[in-house]
Amino acid sequence: MDQARPPELTLFLTDEATTDRLGAWLAPRLRAGDCLLLEGPIGAGKSHLARAIIRARLGRMEDVPSPSFTLVQSYQAEDVEIWHADLYRLTHPDEALELGLDEAMTHAITLIEWPERLGDSAPRDAMRLRLSAAGEGRQALIALPGRPELAAALAAEWAANA
Repeated sequence: MDQARPPELTLFLTDEATTDRLGAWLAPRLRAGDCLLLEGPIGAGKSHLARAIIRARLGRMEDVPSPSFTLVQSYQAEDVEIWHADLYRLTHPDEALELGLDEAMTHAITLIEWPERLGDSAPRDAMRLRLSAAGEGRQALIALPGRPELAAALAAEWAANA
């Protein structure tokens, strides 16, 4: 049986401040067990958006290094753990499991850059956010299959503040 693709929301992010605003909007709405797959080419803004989400959820300016070399960085927010993973250097999906991502995806908020390295291990209901260059800014293509109320709220809020 073919599964219908979830509806996608397209947002235009004019600059870094707008990307930060998206991260600040998403941060309090993500919950334990949510997995946000951050897709896009090198330099698209995946790490920037992850930083914005983490800082907003922590409620403070925090040093949030890219996990390019460590592969995973974790942060303890008041109510939930946040895992930020960069899988670019992985060569096989089993390596992601060795990092403990499968366990983290059940109890933490997981922000995963280069999610195609997960192979079939990505949760079926994972949220997807694809960033790409668009004019002077970025386009964000967002699919929230398990959270239609979140998609509707984001669409309404973004339209109201456009």
